[in-house]
Amino acid sequence: MKISKRMEEIKKEIDKDKTYTLEEAVKLIKKIASAKFDETVELSVKLGVDPRKSDQMVRGMVLMPHGVGKEKKVLVLTRDKQKEALEAGANWVGFDEFIEKIQNGWLEFDVCIATPSVMKEAAKLGKILGPRGLMPNPKAGTVTNDVGSAVSEIKKGRMEFRMDKTGIIHLPVGKVSFPDEKLVSNIKEAIAAINSAKPKEIKGTYIKSLYLSSTMGPSIMIEG
Repeated sequence: MKISKRMEEIKKEIDKDKTYTLEEAVKLIKKIASAKFDETVELSVKLGVDPRKSDQMVRGMVLMPHGVGKEKKVLVLTRDKQKEALEAGANWVGFDEFIEKIQNGWLEFDVCIATPSVMKEAAKLGKILGPRGLMPNPKAGTVTNDVGSAVSEIKKGRMEFRMDKTGIIHLPVGKVSFPDEKLVSNIKEAIAAINSAKPKEIKGTYIKSLYLSSTMGPSIMIEG
């Protein structure tokens, strides 16, 4: 695979044999970011788990102290909490009409919240929303009666994370335009949340490696 001149120059800045401190990595990520848009900074965490075992599935939530530079579009499925959801800033609120829209292919939202009372009926959306990570789930805080708080936190920067089939968590933690201290703060909060989500069944090393990257840049290994 041919590597572009841009990428060749960027890679010269990175010592592949070095594990960078978080602060060093953030400075380097910002230095090598060269796209014409504000690149997203992503944290990738390789976990020492067996993705084939359901009791070792890792998922959870983290409230980024400084947001991630993009406001989430929130859909709330409810019949009795519509006013609360709208006042909290939800983009769309309702039930029957949105069930039909989603079944017809509408997926313009980033997060779907549902009240427990509608989940039995909303379950029919599982095959559509599940593979996309959009299905409301109590563990992710998206099945709740407190829809006002849920919507407000998501708008402020609450993120859901979940391990993929290879045992890796990918999580946006901000933009390259963020001040260093805000990126560092977000990343520390994300790592702490992933540590807190460790299943009791996991023995040995939980977090095997940590990497930072920007949208158009290579990854940089950081200290755990």
